[in-house]
Amino acid sequence: MHAHEAPPVPDVFDPRQYATGVPHAAYRVLRDHHPVAWQDEPEVLGWPAGPGFWAVTRHADVVRVLKDSATYSSHLGATQIRDPDPADLPFIRRMMLNQDPPRHGRLRRLVSRAFTPGRIDRFTSVARERARALFAQALATARTTDGTVDLVTAVTDDYALLNLADLLGVPDSDRGLLLHWTQRVIGYQDPDEAGTPVLDADGKPVNPRSPAMLRDMFAYAQQLAAHKRRHPADDVLTTLAQDRELADAELEMFFFLLTVAGNDTVRSAAPGGLLILAGHPESYELLRAGKAELPLAVDELLRLHPPVLTFRRTAARDTELAGRRIRAGDKVVVFHASANHDERVFAAPERLDLSRTPNPHVSFGDGPHVCLGAHFARLQLRVLYGEALRALPVLRTAGPARRLTSNFINGIKSLTVQVD
Repeated sequence: MHAHEAPPVPDVFDPRQYATGVPHAAYRVLRDHHPVAWQDEPEVLGWPAGPGFWAVTRHADVVRVLKDSATYSSHLGATQIRDPDPADLPFIRRMMLNQDPPRHGRLRRLVSRAFTPGRIDRFTSVARERARALFAQALATARTTDGTVDLVTAVTDDYALLNLADLLGVPDSDRGLLLHWTQRVIGYQDPDEAGTPVLDADGKPVNPRSPAMLRDMFAYAQQLAAHKRRHPADDVLTTLAQDRELADAELEMFFFLLTVAGNDTVRSAAPGGLLILAGHPESYELLRAGKAELPLAVDELLRLHPPVLTFRRTAARDTELAGRRIRAGDKVVVFHASANHDERVFAAPERLDLSRTPNPHVSFGDGPHVCLGAHFARLQLRVLYGEALRALPVLRTAGPARRLTSNFINGIKSLTVQVD
């Protein structure tokens, strides 16, 4: 290759490669040589081929796309890389995530009334007790077996799910349903998580976000909302159920969004952060000794392990980004983990720096769709890591972590640690 020749564009679409790790070397090639690069979308894991998309990998361009909803629409083709079935699109567009201003703003205002900082802060002591109990139980189990424990199945999955169930107001007896729905919707590319895919009449997998696949969740949301109107409590679903501005269909979509997005952000970030700390014992010791601040550490761990890898937009008009012509209707996909490693913004981005500040990572997005539950997620992570520091004097893995097969969620399926 001659000095002036750019290296070829690497593939960052195939979800299978993410099962071995986030492809940071490929992201770097894209940032340095092809910051807005065309990616093909071949058929993979039984999911049909798509038309391809533009991958956006530099921080400045990612922020620009996320902030400019007039040019880069969440509504036109929704926010997943794969095109939804055209018959499902009107349904999928009812979700706040898949809307553009001004409609998006109305829904966001309605739901943010339920997400008051006071309500969330009251969760701190509940979350701390929960984390403490989960770690204690996990350690007790490890000591009666081989001295190892999987922190994902023993601690972080339950922690994320139970906190969300508390915030929403889901009764204890129904909490298993939330995990079942989350795994079905989020893990659909991963054979371990999704189970046997549901096939349509042509033998093609049915999108887990389609109306047919969500009927049981929506029926449950309506039943719970009716119960909350009769028996109000201090929870998000009571606030939403009592809101006369909110249509039934909007309430169902909120329940779906909060169940899946609210659970999976922490469910993915928590073990990801613990895995990074296990690989940096000196940083873990600094935190244990109180020589590093947990709030800053939480954001640095989120930067290095963003829970969401990609979000898709659709160009609403012909435009140009980083010198590339983008046509109306083209898919434009932002890569959060790449933006968070952009050397143009972060000094030594591959390094864990617990005191990094400022830290303008995009793990919670940016612009009008910036994550509504970011405050709640940070609080949960701060509490969880604080309890890990108490429960585990040394954080040492007992084998490689197992990762989710997904180009959407940066998931850890198991993280086995040694308990002394």
